[in-house]
Amino acid sequence: MNFCQPRGYCCAMHLSPLQSRLAASVVASCLLLLLYLSLFSPHFAVAHGLEPPPPLRRPILFDDDFDDDFSPNIPARGLFDTRTRRTTTTYEPEFLGFDRSIIGRRQDGGLLKLETTKPTPMDLEEGSTARFWFPLSVLAGRESEGRLELRGEGDYDDDDDGHSSQQEDGGNETTTGASLAKRQQQTVYISVNTCKQPTAIEPDKTTMEPPQLTLFVSKSAEYQAPGPLADMSTQEMLPLEEGAVNFRFTGAEDVYIGVHAPNVSDVFEGKYNFEIAVSGEGFYFTYNDEDDADLIWVDSDSQGALLITHNLTTDASPVAQEKIMSMDPYPYVLFAHNKTDKGLNGLRHSWCGLKLNAMIAGVAGGRDASKVRTSMTTRGMGNLPKQQFFFNGLSADTNYTAFLGRERKGGLLVGKRQEGEGGEGGDGVELFKPVDFTTKSDHGNCALITDLEFCNEVAYSVPSNPSFGNSTQLAKFYDDHAAKLYVNFNLTLQQIQCEAGPTQRYSLVRNCTDCAKAYKNWLCSVTIPRCEDFGNTAKWLQARAISQPFPDGERLSEDELTKMPNTTRFNSSRNTRIDEEIRPGPYKELLPCEDLCYDLVRSCPASMGFGCPQPGGVGFEGNYGPRGKGGELVCNFQGSAHVPSSSVRLLPVGWGVMMVVVVVGMVMV
Repeated sequence: MNFCQPRGYCCAMHLSPLQSRLAASVVASCLLLLLYLSLFSPHFAVAHGLEPPPPLRRPILFDDDFDDDFSPNIPARGLFDTRTRRTTTTYEPEFLGFDRSIIGRRQDGGLLKLETTKPTPMDLEEGSTARFWFPLSVLAGRESEGRLELRGEGDYDDDDDGHSSQQEDGGNETTTGASLAKRQQQTVYISVNTCKQPTAIEPDKTTMEPPQLTLFVSKSAEYQAPGPLADMSTQEMLPLEEGAVNFRFTGAEDVYIGVHAPNVSDVFEGKYNFEIAVSGEGFYFTYNDEDDADLIWVDSDSQGALLITHNLTTDASPVAQEKIMSMDPYPYVLFAHNKTDKGLNGLRHSWCGLKLNAMIAGVAGGRDASKVRTSMTTRGMGNLPKQQFFFNGLSADTNYTAFLGRERKGGLLVGKRQEGEGGEGGDGVELFKPVDFTTKSDHGNCALITDLEFCNEVAYSVPSNPSFGNSTQLAKFYDDHAAKLYVNFNLTLQQIQCEAGPTQRYSLVRNCTDCAKAYKNWLCSVTIPRCEDFGNTAKWLQARAISQPFPDGERLSEDELTKMPNTTRFNSSRNTRIDEEIRPGPYKELLPCEDLCYDLVRSCPASMGFGCPQPGGVGFEGNYGPRGKGGELVCNFQGSAHVPSSSVRLLPVGWGVMMVVVVVGMVMV
């Protein structure tokens, strides 16, 4: 290579082999670059002026207590303590131009993330607020369908961790391309139940009840610390009622929740305990306050009570009935509590409140769960499956309240609704309107019997004596006597041409099967009297065995005896075997319904000579009673129960209409 000097002299320079290879490589690279540029047209970035960055979101503050080194340009999230009246702030960096997915994400300090449909228990000191966060992304994968909408002006963009930011320009909201993304609306169901409450420091001097907890729900993800000191325009406030509250709303942002306990330290001591559940399918905790409760009080004695549900299905097919009768576990559970005891006040709509505080809770881990036995039965209306509950170990002459509940799996409710129908979706529990019942006095001369072999519809208290034996022996005594009397009737019925053609039958509308059923219903009602306390003053009751002593040896006073006639129907029982073998002493009988006799007369052949006494006539008073109005139990029949007036539908249709007939043959008493 030649280089010319300034003076015109030239000299020659020779390259080394290494330098020659380097020069060749550079030349080849340049040629390849020229070839690439000639074949392709790459797009280079063009820089434009950027809009001024949006102002950073300010922290949510609830009072004027700031740390000295607090900077308004550093976003912080706080958990406010109403006792110390200070907000504990936590620094969380936000760098312009970098998404939080790059710099890392964290759960807000003091916020507990909730799981869907899974109740979260928590203790709560008085005067404090527990705060929770529920990301809607949990529900997004569960909803196959949802309403989509375009978010435009004034809408917030959710970051990956649930926080929101709003684009502003000089105080005027603008729409960016990102804010026009499709959002899926989600319906959120929030349920809170109080499990425990503070107790009175001086119970004998305190008449007030512990105040209820309060639920706060932010209206926007922008406000992440709902509570009593937050701006009420930014949140919903819902006080609990009897330990329960439900709240439902539809939105597209993550949900921020607060549960606040009032300051009660002057009167009460101890913590609150509650459970909170969030779901996208339905309320986890529900309380059904319909007038027509699902629970029916059948009867009681001095230490026990029998309650039963409505029909669990209307399908009379054997397959459907067997499926329900063999259910394991049973669909319902039952709680019971002394009505005058204050321990359940403020918790009557709460599942966990009943489980932990009711005197008898028939659930796993409940108080005195062994005092309630449950089983399935077809006794009663329609002879369809029902669930029955028998309480024992109760106090005599005491008013109780019973609460029926059931669990829900996948939205399926097993109860008075048909299988396949549902109420709220998803898992959960449901409570029903309570039912009151009363135990009898401690005289012990009325005892509850159930599950008889022949008179299988009998389930009520009968005249008794503790010295006679247990309830099983007592039931057998009554049942065997009725079955023996039925044998003679059945022999007579066999003489009737039951299988004859229509023209030879005794009736075009009734047959021998109807006759046998009517006779059995009548027989079991008149041979197994329904027993009530002698002190019961209901005018439709008939006093029995007034001259005999009670099982404990006590007798009625002369003043009481002089108020009643000295006649057979007052001095003895309907069946003399009761006075001779059981010796119950004074009691009152709920008389059989008169239409049981009428149904017998119209169902059986006239040749059998059955007839019924007329009201006001010989043989009626003291032996039969008229039906009550509005469902009130004023006479006894098979499958009867203490049914409130709103549940008249439980009465058998065939027994709801009375028919007066002419007396023929003998009068049955």
